[in-house]
Amino acid sequence: GIHVAKKIDKLGMRSSDTAQIFFEDVRVPCKNLIGEEGKGFTYQMLQFQEERLWGVANALTPMENIIQETIDYTRQRKVFGQPVLHNQTVHFRLAELATEVELLRSLLHRAVALYVEGNDVTKFASMAKLKTGRLTREVADSCLQFWGGMGFTSEVLVSRLYR
Repeated sequence: GIHVAKKIDKLGMRSSDTAQIFFEDVRVPCKNLIGEEGKGFTYQMLQFQEERLWGVANALTPMENIIQETIDYTRQRKVFGQPVLHNQTVHFRLAELATEVELLRSLLHRAVALYVEGNDVTKFASMAKLKTGRLTREVADSCLQFWGGMGFTSEVLVSRLYR
């Protein structure tokens, strides 16, 4: 039969359940077979391209929101009588992060357009996935620095992205 093992508790992507599924002595009638027998792994690898693109798209808005929330916070938070955002280093860093997010969006748009046309997007989907993971960590870490102690509270989005 089919046995689903205990759900795996993960660090992130908690909305996507992960568990081991065991198939023992399971028979599938020919009429219910999806694709060719023995090609499931190949089909899954091809489907991963779509999943990678979805993951990239899913990460863009949280990164943009964290950057915008950090801009708003540093605009009102004052150090030595001046808003933190008036510090050129802070201002430039937030602009740099926003630029990187926009570049990632452009890569995603190109990959999706190629995918919709029926092209193999393994290279672009893999590049976008790699950049997304690294950029998400970079946005979370950089923005967290500008929040000071407030960044470690559960009241702000940056702490959630950082986790």
